Amino acid sequence: MTHKARKRFGQNFLHDPGIIQRIVDSIAPTRDQHLVEIGPGQGAITKQLLGATGSMDVVELDRDLVGPLADMCAPLGELHIHNADILKFDLCSLVPDGEQVRVVGNLPYNISTPILFHLLERSHCIRDMHFMLQKEVVLRMGASPGNKQYGRLSVMLQARCKVTHLFDIGPGAFKPAPKVDSAFVRLEPYTTSQVQIDDQDYFARMVAQAFSQRRKTLRNSLRKMVDVAVMQELGIDSGLRAEQLDVATFALLANAACKVDPPS
Repeated sequence: MTHKARKRFGQNFLHDPGIIQRIVDSIAPTRDQHLVEIGPGQGAITKQLLGATGSMDVVELDRDLVGPLADMCAPLGELHIHNADILKFDLCSLVPDGEQVRVVGNLPYNISTPILFHLLERSHCIRDMHFMLQKEVVLRMGASPGNKQYGRLSVMLQARCKVTHLFDIGPGAFKPAPKVDSAFVRLEPYTTSQVQIDDQDYFARMVAQAFSQRRKTLRNSLRKMVDVAVMQELGIDSGLRAEQLDVATFALLANAACKVDPPS
């Protein structure tokens, strides 16, 4: 398939056979699973996955890739192509209530975080996710409190998913080669919540507010959302910064603050 990568779509096409096989081995697809690939591009991974499952869905924004992809994959199985923006696409519509999809993709680095948050809202219908992302983003996803890479993305993802950094991928595995290193990551939504979050929206707002001024102490960054007295009652030092709080403590604080000042 001949196609010039488009910068506005953040396209970097994977071509390294060894990396492709390692990715497929990590996913380990079987014929009884419903796979959905985001941004199949030129089909480097799609061909392998479709051959293993016999049927799958893909969501591709670039309409110029749709025809060639369909032609290339026709002999391998049933490929259902959705020419759509993943940020406006509901993956849950692909399966009946109670069933789940497995998601895989080489996400455009320029909008990877919005995509991750979009998928979090649909995690109830997702069994797991495997993504190629900028290595810096993957390190942020799995970072621990106290680490300089720990932030809003870390807290929001770890509150809902198990994050596993599988392996790194060098720029040479892609065409055109990106200017940064990449990594392959697995996200597994929890079937049973690891922390109790009473109001997901309020929790998300508090985490975003805390990290919007990450060098400020909690008493300052969260002064409009939670009183220092509430922190003291919970045994949380208001002199700490957001990067020093683990997911469970953020949940505890958000739950308490929400009861004092419930969202309208």
